[in-house]
Amino acid sequence: SLFSERLCERFQVFRRIQRQALGVWRDALGHAGQHLARAGFDEVVYTPSLQGLDDLDPAHRAEGLAVQRVAQGIVAASDISFECYPGEIFGLLGCNGAGKSTTLRMLSTILRPTRGVARVAGHDVVKDSLGVRRSIGYLSASTGLYGRLTPRETLEYFGGLHGIDKVKLRGRIDELLCLLGIEEFAGVRCEKLSTGMKQKVSIARAIVHDPPVLILDEPTLGLDVLVSSVMIRFVAECRERGKCIVFSTHILSEVEKLCDRVAVIHRGTLRASGTLKELRERTGKTFMDDVFMSLVEG
Repeated sequence: SLFSERLCERFQVFRRIQRQALGVWRDALGHAGQHLARAGFDEVVYTPSLQGLDDLDPAHRAEGLAVQRVAQGIVAASDISFECYPGEIFGLLGCNGAGKSTTLRMLSTILRPTRGVARVAGHDVVKDSLGVRRSIGYLSASTGLYGRLTPRETLEYFGGLHGIDKVKLRGRIDELLCLLGIEEFAGVRCEKLSTGMKQKVSIARAIVHDPPVLILDEPTLGLDVLVSSVMIRFVAECRERGKCIVFSTHILSEVEKLCDRVAVIHRGTLRASGTLKELRERTGKTFMDDVFMSLVEG
């Protein structure tokens, strides 16, 4: 029929447009790969190894072995190994594009490994990704909020997704609103909040289910000094409560204030790992900016 013929024609046009779009996308990726290759990158290979101590509860630690991700011939991170234990803040320190976010997205199941094994809170990131998500609080500077919801409604929604009992959830929300100083704005739509207040709501959203592991990807990026100080105090308090915290940053002062141990990442590779004292002894430098430059340039 005429209708069928026109429908078929439109479908063929759609398929041509789709193929053209895919071709443009592949070309763009190819050009990006060439530029990155000239900058010293070869392929995306992510190999974190998070190994806990045998005497620690596996429900409160992260562990893994030889996890790798290969995609489009670009190296995002390669051969990165570190341990993170309960009651510890482990820092990932590196410049923008060093591979910090790739590492944390792998651990939080946003990115899927090509091969290898990694476990967070006793859950395999591939075989039991839902278990990992239940056990972590993930936060980044770009964590989004629903603008038309208030902070209280946001926490009610995400608490419901985690299956928290309504009575317990109500008490947990009140606790977080008080802890983070959001009470006054609990009924204001998120779209009307300041950047700092939005980040506080994002923090509350990430920990509403009280997870044992926190994965924080540059959480102070774009925040003013006052809000950053609130974030830093909050992270330190989480350590005191026995949380296992992986914290990425490129701000040296945050490393000195917060991190028990730190890994320096540069161009997708792990340059050094240890306590600040150990890194200073290794480089012979006193100030952290000198320590960092010595490790990435060495």
